[in-house]
Amino acid sequence: MRDHEKPAIEMQQVSKAYGATVALENVTFSIQPGEVQALLGENGAGKSTLVKILTGVVRPDTGALFLNGNRYTPANVLEARAAGVSTAFQELSLVPNLTVAENFFLPRMLKDASRLTSLKIMTQRAAEILARFGLETVNPARIVSDLPLADRQRIEIARAMERKPKVLILDEPTAALADVEWLFRLVRDLQAKDTAILYISHRLAEIRALAQRATILRSGSSVATVGLSEASDSDIFEMMVGHGVGERKPTRISDSANKPKPVLTVNDLQGSNVDSVSLVLGEGEIVGVAGLDGQGQREMFRILAGHTKPSGGQIILGDRPMRFTNPRSALRSPGGIAFVPEERKTEGIFPSLTSTNNITISMLRKLARFGLVTRRREATFARKPAEAVELNLRYMSFKIGNLSGGNQQKAIIARALLTGAKILLLFDPTRGVDVGTKQTIYNAIRKHAEGGGSVLVYSSELPELIELCDRCLVMYGSEISAELTRDEMDERKMVAIMTGNIAAEARSAETL
Repeated sequence: MRDHEKPAIEMQQVSKAYGATVALENVTFSIQPGEVQALLGENGAGKSTLVKILTGVVRPDTGALFLNGNRYTPANVLEARAAGVSTAFQELSLVPNLTVAENFFLPRMLKDASRLTSLKIMTQRAAEILARFGLETVNPARIVSDLPLADRQRIEIARAMERKPKVLILDEPTAALADVEWLFRLVRDLQAKDTAILYISHRLAEIRALAQRATILRSGSSVATVGLSEASDSDIFEMMVGHGVGERKPTRISDSANKPKPVLTVNDLQGSNVDSVSLVLGEGEIVGVAGLDGQGQREMFRILAGHTKPSGGQIILGDRPMRFTNPRSALRSPGGIAFVPEERKTEGIFPSLTSTNNITISMLRKLARFGLVTRRREATFARKPAEAVELNLRYMSFKIGNLSGGNQQKAIIARALLTGAKILLLFDPTRGVDVGTKQTIYNAIRKHAEGGGSVLVYSSELPELIELCDRCLVMYGSEISAELTRDEMDERKMVAIMTGNIAAEARSAETL
């Protein structure tokens, strides 16, 4: 961080309310050129509203914004970009049915000599941009929706950085990235060029690796801006939640001598990016899946959930072989399989419907009487699963698209619980949520297993799997390379297997 007189971006006494709900109240902070500053707070603390104000999506009710000492009043995202403020959003802003190249140049498509939009020129230019960001393996002609989530996240980040902003906002940029070093190198390069960076993340280790200071929001107010070298994790958590964070609940203890009754057996499963996968999930078990992006875990979950048809292999529930034609058939199978997908914005929620509607939407036939579902009956059925994930009941009548990412995720998990499915398939269920919401989700998962349910969960965060799971399956090269017991799970070993260095890991273990 350099010592400049004028901050690159400054917010003074900014407030924003939506009706009776106060999203921000008298928030003040500033970022210097060349500084990486973190923005911390629980889900619902006001971070998303703050980003929307800085990027021109919404206007503040009161207060003022300054960019390099001048008043800054963007009316929309395009005005913010033109002024030098660029954002890589957590809920990706890419248009899914367009190509990578088209997304890079929206809204002003490149034209040829005849002044017609030229996909060829845009594809060539996009390939050059991707190469500059170390993304040569991404095909600029591919439709965005066909790409893995991690590649979409990288494209979102590269697109924001390509604009050479004065101020860059990164909103949960590593939520879908197993390898963060690519991003860290880019951030440090921009920092050296005097770009001011607002870095929003729930991962304190990342923040400490990159940022110099952190501004903490709580209930819409800016509690403090602290130097990270002077504040402990406990200090930060206390500022975020208003009280000290208690000790974590003890990890589950599984009885390895008594193997649980199998409820899901997979034999030699084959499919796109899935090669001869076999696994067993027992009653009452929480089994983790670890792997770097693109190792087949996403495709495996989608096959088991009925979203994708396998090309071979067998799925057995209890002792009955099953063949799913769609997610509904998986849900209606004996015991039932419910799936929580990785990307809540495009796959998990119906943003224009209320939280209650989103929780009950899979069960409307069961709720209906004479073909009708009353609001009272719907609210009654949604209440118990909402309470199980600690979703504040005052949010039940809100449009879910207006809620924080953490509260949206709670509603999606509540929907899975309401189905009564015995088997839950959870793909990165705590991606981009705060530490308090994570513990709430962990508790809901544990309670489901303690009640006789079973959970197969993928996470991009290895400490999460170690804390939560009875066993862990590690994927590499489209197959399960190892199965680790609770005693065998540690991050070093898991990373070695995930990166294909199993032999090196074995040699290392022999020398300990």
